[in-house]
Amino acid sequence: MAGHSKWANIQHRKGRQDAARSKLFSKLAKEITVAAKMGDPDPEKNPRLRMAVKEAKSQSVPKDVIERAIKKAVGGDAENYDEIRYEGYGPNGVAVIVEAMTDNKNRTASTVRSTFSKNGGNLGETGSVGFMFERKGEIVYPATIGDADDVMMAAIEAGAEDVESSEDGHIIYCADTDLNDVSNALEAELGETESTKLIWKPTTTTELDLENMQKLMKLVDALEDDDDVQRVTTNFEASDEVMAQL
Repeated sequence: MAGHSKWANIQHRKGRQDAARSKLFSKLAKEITVAAKMGDPDPEKNPRLRMAVKEAKSQSVPKDVIERAIKKAVGGDAENYDEIRYEGYGPNGVAVIVEAMTDNKNRTASTVRSTFSKNGGNLGETGSVGFMFERKGEIVYPATIGDADDVMMAAIEAGAEDVESSEDGHIIYCADTDLNDVSNALEAELGETESTKLIWKPTTTTELDLENMQKLMKLVDALEDDDDVQRVTTNFEASDEVMAQL
């Protein structure tokens, strides 16, 4: 799954370097509010809220922003958001999954469809590309936490399914329904995670050259610029040479 890992690294670098922090904070806060509204406002009693808070902290969202997002749900003045998944194709047939939270389905659907069209893609029907992905839990640790063998042993004991270790860090995968339990067990053994979230993990990938990779990044950037879009996942694969030229 090299393509997925590389894309995760691209997203990480972009988030640190040039993405608008206020927009990122807003999306993370929205996830916290929705999670708190759907369940218990105590993160320790609400696994989804716990994961949302953890992800927000990993992106340096201030504590007061997190607390306001929870209070917004408790106070009953939070908007009602629908969670929608869009599926489509990008350059060279790359599969794209767009996850959104919206208070206006028609607006979001229109914007997402237009964004695909303007950037060389096509919005498909629900299920058109979903079969190329698996829903998984993803837990990320920095490379400094330990060597590959130590992390692998800890992951196996915690109930994880797979580990990818490289000089960039350790990515641990588990069943989506086990994410809370596995992350708790890993934190007891290895300490605080760098990131803990549910993802769509590609089961098949599409190879891209430099030109199509640039087109894909333009499409993904445009989609992520929409306030209703929470995250975008693709199944691209690219050589180290292509990645180096981006």
